[in-house]
Amino acid sequence: MKTTRVKICGINSESSFDASVECGAGLIGFNFFRRSPRFVTARQAAALSNRHKGGPLRVGLFVDPKEDDIKSVLDSLQLDKLQLYAPAETCREIKAKFNILVGRAIPAANPTDLPEDNQGLDCLVIESKAPPNASRPGGNGTTLDWTIFKNWTAPAPWLLAGGLTADNVYDAITQSNAQGVDVSSGVESLPGVKSPALIRRFIANAHAAGRAVA
Repeated sequence: MKTTRVKICGINSESSFDASVECGAGLIGFNFFRRSPRFVTARQAAALSNRHKGGPLRVGLFVDPKEDDIKSVLDSLQLDKLQLYAPAETCREIKAKFNILVGRAIPAANPTDLPEDNQGLDCLVIESKAPPNASRPGGNGTTLDWTIFKNWTAPAPWLLAGGLTADNVYDAITQSNAQGVDVSSGVESLPGVKSPALIRRFIANAHAAGRAVA
């Protein structure tokens, strides 16, 4: 039976961490981009991660990071994967430097934006392009046109992101046939404030959609 993988990103509280673990999230994301309302320090992320051994993979999100930025986090916290907003070449260099799985976030609006190869990386996050004058590249709640994936053959494992909520994730998965989904603002009651109830609904609906398209 197919189960769509779910990543809850921007975890910054005990309640959101616990809800994600209890409801079967496959990945938990810690946001180390200071301009984000979901920003956490390495120490804060480590304290949250230590609440439960094993379970979801821990992912660190970085925007145009320097190697020292990543090293300082990895010195305090064991991460399973990095999610980078950076050029593909930079992502490959960081992957080689730290010997860690790396996924790259790729903004898309139409089929020509979708990658044809894996760019030498482990996974891809395909999300809606940020609105004009946005202060951050992701987590803006902008929905992607899911029909652009109709004739696309994914070159690597991938997650769908951008404007996903508990109410639309079922349709998003069944229309895009996404292997996994990545949500942040869509499970919040206020910017940066995760709702355990919305996390539970999102994961349940995503898993139901995965079973429907299996």
